Amino acid sequence: MTLTDRHWMASVTIRCKALFNNHSTTIMRKTLSRRALLAAAAAATTLALVPASHADDNWPVRPLSMVVPFPPGSSPDIIARTIAEPLGEALGQNIVIENRPGAGGNIGTRQVAQANPDGYTLLFTINGPLVTAPRLYQKTLGYDPTKDLAPVSLIATSPNVLVVSPSIGVNSVKEFIETAKADPKRFNYGSVGPGSASHLAMEMFRQDAGIELLHVPYQGFPQIITAIVAGDVHSSFMVPAIAMPQVNAGKAKALAISSLKQDENLPGIPTVAEQGFPGFEAISWQAVLVPAGTPQPIIDRLSREIDTIVKSDKVRDLMARQYFTPIGGSPDVLKEQIEKETARWTGVIDALNLSLD
Repeated sequence: MTLTDRHWMASVTIRCKALFNNHSTTIMRKTLSRRALLAAAAAATTLALVPASHADDNWPVRPLSMVVPFPPGSSPDIIARTIAEPLGEALGQNIVIENRPGAGGNIGTRQVAQANPDGYTLLFTINGPLVTAPRLYQKTLGYDPTKDLAPVSLIATSPNVLVVSPSIGVNSVKEFIETAKADPKRFNYGSVGPGSASHLAMEMFRQDAGIELLHVPYQGFPQIITAIVAGDVHSSFMVPAIAMPQVNAGKAKALAISSLKQDENLPGIPTVAEQGFPGFEAISWQAVLVPAGTPQPIIDRLSREIDTIVKSDKVRDLMARQYFTPIGGSPDVLKEQIEKETARWTGVIDALNLSLD
């Protein structure tokens, strides 16, 4: 073999080794890449198998939003702010009140029903959007409270007051019914609009009592109590915060309250139930809910914290000024309240053949 041939063979050998080494490196890289992917997949699988309770252990890590579907200064807004501050302290995060009024509370309620169920959006609302709205707005409501919302806590309840004008000269439910029956076309009642709690409560009472009363809708309770004092409106089921100042001043008369039992915040006023209508109940109540699908550990934590808050002396006293009695309890307490109230008011609405679509 010549020297030239030896050089050629050496060159070929070097090239073959280089090719072999490059091929080996490529195989090793592909193998490492596959191993990395398999490891990442295994890690993801392990995380997916971690119980939800562990994933929620750090909640909350940022401020929460509490949607109140009524304007600032309204009764739900006042109670919501009473709850929000101590709840934020208990959770270690601020709770921001967002007022979203409109359509009797339905707009803000719909917003929460469609929100991300991550535990950072709460709803503070009254009974209307939860129990009567689904029947009144069957075509246009845009949410189902039993499917799109999850109960957290029944915050508080308050009776309505059956108020009459002194001009009609009655002092009891019995006298009011007798007077109305004696002159069927004479008397009227005020409400804050068709389908409102004040409208449905009086319609249920009117049906049970067998009397005729002309419905006169008003923009709000302040206008109704002014009309009652003037004698233009004869009767109304009203929230105590608006009714009682005029009752205490002797300018209006409270015949009854609409709870099953007498209320310590309204001493001395008998119930409709104990004046001949056992079982009559038409109360106002307020509650906290979250979007359906919110992790149960978060719901349970919220419920426990709120239960402690509403039963504290400070919050109880603040609620009493608004004529509310704190309730609290587990999410099941609110669930049962919604079911019971839905059955009651669906019957009244159906009897009126009332729809607001």
